[in-house]
Amino acid sequence: MNARIEDYALIGDEQTAALVGKDGSIDWLCLPRFDSGSCFARLLGDEDHGHWRIAPTGADVCTRRAYRTDTLVLDTEWETADGVVRVTDLMPQRERAPDLVRIVEGVSGRVTVRSTLRLRFDYGSITPWVRRSDGHRVAIAGPDSVWLRAEPAVHTWGEDYGTHSEFTVAEGERVAFVLTWHPSHEKRPPLIDPYEALESSVTDWRRWARRCRYDGPYRDEVVRSLITLKALTYAPTGGIVAAATTSLPEQPGGVRNWDYRYCWLRDSTLTLGALLSAGYHEEAEAWRDWLLRAVAGNPADLQIMYGVAGERRLREIELPWLPGFAGSTPVRIGNGAVDQLQLDVYGEVMDSLSLARSSGLPTKPHMWAMQRSLMTFLQSAWRQPDEGLWEVRGGRRQFVHSKVMVWVAADRAVKTLERHPELQGDLEGWRGLREEVHREVCEKGFDRKRNTFTQYYGSRELDASLLLIPRVGFLPPDDPRVVGTVDAIRDDLAHDGFLRRYDTEDSVIDGLPSGEGAFLACSFWLADALHLTGRTKEARELFDRLVGLCNDVGLLAEEYDPVDGCQLGNFPQAFSHIGLVNTALILYGEDQAG
Repeated sequence: MNARIEDYALIGDEQTAALVGKDGSIDWLCLPRFDSGSCFARLLGDEDHGHWRIAPTGADVCTRRAYRTDTLVLDTEWETADGVVRVTDLMPQRERAPDLVRIVEGVSGRVTVRSTLRLRFDYGSITPWVRRSDGHRVAIAGPDSVWLRAEPAVHTWGEDYGTHSEFTVAEGERVAFVLTWHPSHEKRPPLIDPYEALESSVTDWRRWARRCRYDGPYRDEVVRSLITLKALTYAPTGGIVAAATTSLPEQPGGVRNWDYRYCWLRDSTLTLGALLSAGYHEEAEAWRDWLLRAVAGNPADLQIMYGVAGERRLREIELPWLPGFAGSTPVRIGNGAVDQLQLDVYGEVMDSLSLARSSGLPTKPHMWAMQRSLMTFLQSAWRQPDEGLWEVRGGRRQFVHSKVMVWVAADRAVKTLERHPELQGDLEGWRGLREEVHREVCEKGFDRKRNTFTQYYGSRELDASLLLIPRVGFLPPDDPRVVGTVDAIRDDLAHDGFLRRYDTEDSVIDGLPSGEGAFLACSFWLADALHLTGRTKEARELFDRLVGLCNDVGLLAEEYDPVDGCQLGNFPQAFSHIGLVNTALILYGEDQAG
């Protein structure tokens, strides 16, 4: 098993994604969607839970690897005593079925290469029946069918419940493998040309990357983050998953292992802002439209997350046959937080739709009626305690961030009516709600002795989400309460120069054992807050350190362990890459973004 999360690179087709290790092994792939059962789960177990490794015989990790510039096409090279060989991995955008393409190319000398494919459906629990058909290997079990072919054909045999190939490539010679999934009750889909797929993938990704309007410092890292967000998008609906994986631990050997292959409303405003600012209006509109479809219905039933097509039932279960990454159990699929009450999502939805309207995205006929309905519910429900932004499992509280986001909902509703008087709504009632919430937060959520807002009413704990107070406009950046909060959070939640979400060592709010890494999105928020409060030099220094945490191909997980120097949590994490994009835009000015 690859020992570090950052050993992986991502490839995908905007409907699912695979993780490729430095040893040439694809250790995670769910088919046909991000949230489907995996056919490779070595990431969370061992080789017998499914993987596909292509590498020179006797070789360990690669000599070097990199994405082709401004694409999601990965080149991995090994230098051996016999020569140099390159493996190019990609998942072309699908027309009908998902395809995984692996092209082996001789760069110099003559190198013998070994391919070992172990398919295990349903998260490593089902070994398929494999047979030959028309020169292909066909693996079938239940609803899943996978076809494997090589062009040109190479020596292939079955052994130890795996499919093995061995061949030699000289300089300029190529062998292409194509793995194709389809429902087992359907006919095999049309074959793709792997070399045409490579050429078109490179062209399409580079054409898309050229649309980025940002041209300031760290442009390569910003573009890589935007490509990663695009790769985490479920193209048929426009939904963006939080990460490509489930159960990568926030602490090695710990229990904070969650399924992030779903779409969170909490990410909506920051995602929309990043896409719009960088010039990706089509993607922003698709995300906005996914949001409208997902939240349609009774406002009292609004969820914090949905499936990639807007599904609501995401029941959390444990998979006891998987030992977990670095022994971190339980391995979970589904997410029980779907049933939580998080009042902040109402603010995030209202803020997103307000941003979409003000940015010129085409409005939808039912959009304002839905917003009015959300506000009507919020007027009667906002005083309730909730589980908060971090989805705590230790009981509901009056979280300050949640109340601030209620204020955001009211503020955006008021401003929308003020800018568009032709719309109908309870303007005076919403103004009253905005004033009442603001007054209560400042009275009950602020510690005057320490000059800082707190995690929840009456507490002494702090929370990194409070760094968003100036960004959402609740108070101006130069307000002494804002400056005091930024300073207190930086002092109390610091983790070797980065930032934790909150103190898990002494707190009981999340109902879990203590321990997690520095939360990368929060560290980007700190850079934003430092800049807004006039400390731009410190903000840029922090941003530089954060960018330095990207792995060798520019990817970030959810968290970082400064002590062991490794990434933690699900990977790659949309929230982290959204933070990188937005902070670059904030620090280096709108004049650098079109």
